[in-house]
Amino acid sequence: MKHKVSIKSSVNRVLTINGGSSSIKFALYQNDSSFKRVLHGKIDRIGLSDSKLSYIEENENRIETLNLEARNHKSTADFLMDWLDYKVDFSTINGVGHRIVFGMQHLKPEIITRELLDELYRFSSFDPDHLPVEIDLIETFRKRYPNLPQVACFDTTFHSGMPRVAKLIPVPRRFDEKGIQRYGFHGLSYTYLMEELSRVAGTKSANGRVILAHLGNGASMAAVREGKSIDTSMGFTPAAGMAMGSRPGDLDPGVAWYILNSEHLSTEQFNHLINHESGLLGISEISSDMRDLLKVESDDIRAAEAVELFCYQAKKWIGAFAAALGGLDTLVFAGGMGENSPIIRSRICRGLEFLGIEIDENRNTKNDPLIATEKATVAVRIIHTDEEQMIAKIVIQTLNHTAEKN
Repeated sequence: MKHKVSIKSSVNRVLTINGGSSSIKFALYQNDSSFKRVLHGKIDRIGLSDSKLSYIEENENRIETLNLEARNHKSTADFLMDWLDYKVDFSTINGVGHRIVFGMQHLKPEIITRELLDELYRFSSFDPDHLPVEIDLIETFRKRYPNLPQVACFDTTFHSGMPRVAKLIPVPRRFDEKGIQRYGFHGLSYTYLMEELSRVAGTKSANGRVILAHLGNGASMAAVREGKSIDTSMGFTPAAGMAMGSRPGDLDPGVAWYILNSEHLSTEQFNHLINHESGLLGISEISSDMRDLLKVESDDIRAAEAVELFCYQAKKWIGAFAAALGGLDTLVFAGGMGENSPIIRSRICRGLEFLGIEIDENRNTKNDPLIATEKATVAVRIIHTDEEQMIAKIVIQTLNHTAEKN
C-alpha cells in the first residue's frame, strides 16, 4: 500500500462482511435508491500457500490483487480490517452487516449488542470454523468504531420453518431440549437464490419443487417447496451433509468413536480433523480445492476418487430431496463449483435422466443461465449467488425498522 486512496462519498453506505470456511468476502453498497455496489472483493484460499486479496472498485472496473500470507482466519481477519480501514472512508458508512452462520433460535436479523455477542461466545464451540472469526471481526469494528451499528444476519433463518421431522436428530430427547437439532446453513445464499429464481423464471417456478445446490468449499443442498425450505443437507453444524473441501459430511458415529480412541485425540484435535483434514483434502491428500484436484485427476487416483466421491454424493442428495419434494421442477447450481465448473455439474447430473434432468453440454460448457435440454422436464439453472447483496438489503431493512421504532 503506497498511499491511501479512500473511497469517499457524501452518501451513506453499508459494508458487508462474509466469513466463510476458506474465504472472507466483503462489499460496500450505496444506501440510497441506486443501491450501487462501490467496492467488493475477497480473501480466498485461507490456510493455503497462495492466498490473495482481490478486489474491484466499480468506478475503475478492474481487478486488483494483493498476495498475502493468510495462514489462519485470525491473522486474515486482522489484515482485512486494517486494509478496509486504510481503503474506505468510514465516515460514510452507517451500518455493517455480518453473516452469522450459526443462529440457533434467532429467527430474524438483529442489531448486535453486548448481550448478543455474549450469547454468540457461549455457543461458538458449536461452529469453531465460523463463529470465532465472525466474533473477532465484530469486536474489531466495535473497538475501532464503537458507535457504528452492526447487524447480525443469521444463515440459519432460511431453514427455521422446516418441518419438525426434518429438524429432529435421533438421540435422547434431553439433547433436543438443549437445542441439539438440524438447523441448516447457507441460508443467506438460498434466500438470494430464491429471489433471483422468482425474478428470472417467475413466481410459479419459485413456488414449485426446487433443489438449491450451493457447491463451494463448504457445500450443501436445500429442498424448497412453495418458497420455503423443507429440508437441507447440513445439520446441527456445517460439517454435516455431503463431503466438502475439508469436512466429511455425514459421518458414521462408529467411525468417530474409532478415530478418537485409536488416535488418542482430544476433542479439539478431533474437531480440527473433522473440519480441516477431511473431505476432499482427506481423500486426496492433495488439496481441499476442487480446481487443484481436477488438474491432476487423470494422473493421481487419490484426486480422481475425491472428485468422484463429491459428485456421487451430490447425485444422491438430489435423489433424496426429489423424493422428499415428491418430484422436481427446478435444480439450481450456485457457489464456486456450481457456478464455474461445467465438468462437475455434468458429472453430478449424469444418470439423473429418470428424474427429468438432462444437460445440454454446449450450454453447460458456456455456463449459460439455463443448461437443460429443450426436452428436459426439469429446469436446470445456474444462478450466481450474492450473499453480500442479501446482507446489505437486510442491514438497510433492519436499520430502517429500528429507526421507525425509535
